[in-house]
Amino acid sequence: MKGFVRKIDAEAFLELAGDNIKVDVRSPKEFTGGHIPLAVNIPLFTDDEREVIGTLYQKQGREPAILKGLDFALPKVFDYLSSLEKVARGKTICLHCWRGGLRSEMMAEVFCKAGYQVYLLEGGYKAYRRFIRDAFSVHAKIIVLGGYTGCGKTDILKALDRLGEQVIDLESLASHKGSVFGALGQGHQPTNEQFENELYNLWSGMDLSRRIWLEDESRSIGRVALPPPVYEHISNAGMVKVILDKKLRISRLVEEYAGFDKALLAGALLRIREGLGGTRFKLAMEALDKDDFAMVADLVLEYYDKAYQKSIDKRQCREILDIELNGQDPLLHAKTIQEMLKNNNNE
Repeated sequence: MKGFVRKIDAEAFLELAGDNIKVDVRSPKEFTGGHIPLAVNIPLFTDDEREVIGTLYQKQGREPAILKGLDFALPKVFDYLSSLEKVARGKTICLHCWRGGLRSEMMAEVFCKAGYQVYLLEGGYKAYRRFIRDAFSVHAKIIVLGGYTGCGKTDILKALDRLGEQVIDLESLASHKGSVFGALGQGHQPTNEQFENELYNLWSGMDLSRRIWLEDESRSIGRVALPPPVYEHISNAGMVKVILDKKLRISRLVEEYAGFDKALLAGALLRIREGLGGTRFKLAMEALDKDDFAMVADLVLEYYDKAYQKSIDKRQCREILDIELNGQDPLLHAKTIQEMLKNNNNE
């Protein structure tokens, strides 16, 4: 089998890469900071080697840096091919480095000589990042699910997904539930770059002419920030605002958070001490010490409800449909919301 190397733009690259192997030849540190979802890292250089080459380039210029790169790379050709063989299994290779320069060209040549068909991302990972940021700006039929803390928005979104709606769970992607308690029970948050990459991976699979559900979020979810165009979509979209009795919301929050270490809960309360005010903070800490989690939730909701209402008041330019729900069944809630939208001619 005769191999070849061809350069293609980001849009063609992503379309082709869906059914083939994506190979990222950047260093491990670069890859960890952010990469195309499902890409395989076969680094041309280690992190230390890349640093040496970069320093040499700055001090002595391009040619000495290239020669040093060859010194590092040539002894590892068999290792590169062995790593590729473990994942490629004869498939077409979609390959990139940072800017579509020498690193990807060198590795592409190695794979081509071994008989692989290689498509190079023109402009590299940098072009991919620019492409996905632009893609978020395209008009989409966004509908936001809002509501006070504890009304079960995430579970309702999951139920809507089961009912065939298009849903993007931003909090799941961010590994954070948004509030000061949002990191509890979650894994490590992705880098902001990787969060955007994973978000685009879902976004690109959506039919933008059909409604897409997003939860009402602020600019940041824990340590990651929404891409500005996505935040604009949320800010300008119509909203379905869930209204649920406060007692039910307290019950949900107790069920969700009471099992965590009280030291973690106390630390979260400390972060909103100023917002709670001295008296409420003291009462909440005393209630926590007595395992009165319902009281803690009640006091915390006073703070979050006021904060959320302020954010709603700032967005009165968009349509907001209030819907009162009963009970704790997210599937029933999702069906009720669908029926309401149908009756309001928002299908």
